[in-house]
Amino acid sequence: MSMRRKTCLLYVVSKIKKILYLFVFMISLFALGSVDAMAGIWTTIDVPGEYGAWPTMASDIDGDNIVGSYGFGHSFLYNGTSWTTLDMPGAFWTEAHGIDGSNIVGTYGDASGGQHGFFYNGSSWTTLDMPGADATSACGIDGGNIVGSYTDGFGHSCSFLYDWANWTTLDVPLTFSATDIDGDNILLSDGAISFLYNGTTLTELIMPDTHGTVASSIDGSNIVGCYWGGDGVRHGFLYNGSSWTTLDMPGASQTAACGIDGSNIVGQYFDASDAYHGFVYAIPEPGTVFLLGLGGLVLVRRRRG
Repeated sequence: MSMRRKTCLLYVVSKIKKILYLFVFMISLFALGSVDAMAGIWTTIDVPGEYGAWPTMASDIDGDNIVGSYGFGHSFLYNGTSWTTLDMPGAFWTEAHGIDGSNIVGTYGDASGGQHGFFYNGSSWTTLDMPGADATSACGIDGGNIVGSYTDGFGHSCSFLYDWANWTTLDVPLTFSATDIDGDNILLSDGAISFLYNGTTLTELIMPDTHGTVASSIDGSNIVGCYWGGDGVRHGFLYNGSSWTTLDMPGASQTAACGIDGSNIVGQYFDASDAYHGFVYAIPEPGTVFLLGLGGLVLVRRRRG
């Protein structure tokens, strides 16, 4: 074989090897990216003790602390290790909806059938009643601001913002309830359509090709909630301001995402026996995929050496 032909052959082999290395790298990166994008960690949480595991409903999360409801008319605070029952003194039932730091808001019912909002700071309970309302429900809290809904004398459901000095009825369509607040942004829903409200503008939140969207919780640009598919099944979702991601607890018949804080989402799901359970879902970190990809590139380059 002539030197020229040998040189050409080596050049071709070198090019083929480069293409193969690149191909292997891209396939590896795609596989790693796909697995990491789909994999989050799902953890079932059930209040132990007298009421057993059914039903537990996780409503919101802040740091390590999760609040929700269990059994029939009780609420809980769970810090990842211990469970604390939260029952408004003298209440017939209590539902914890939102948490911010050590402050918790929710709704309770009295023995006469009345419905009231509440604020709990870890030591004392405060009733929250919109002046003149027939019923009040506190749903979300962020710093010194609380949002929720109330029923007026005409039976209309209205949204409110309470800052401990003033009760403000939000200038939004009737029948919409404020479900959560983060900074200047408030979520609103009537059970079929949801909005993001910044105090002046309403932005519609409807997951495409669905039959009803309920936005439940907001943290920065991320919003979670649930939607109904064409088959009537309820699914959880995560919306980051541009794209929608379905969240379904593996093996569940229905899923609802209710609270979000950073990369952690809480909610409820139905198991195969239609029993309610709470869950925590850890969103995969996008940076992990990038780092894995770089690692794969380094491996390829080392093999070449």
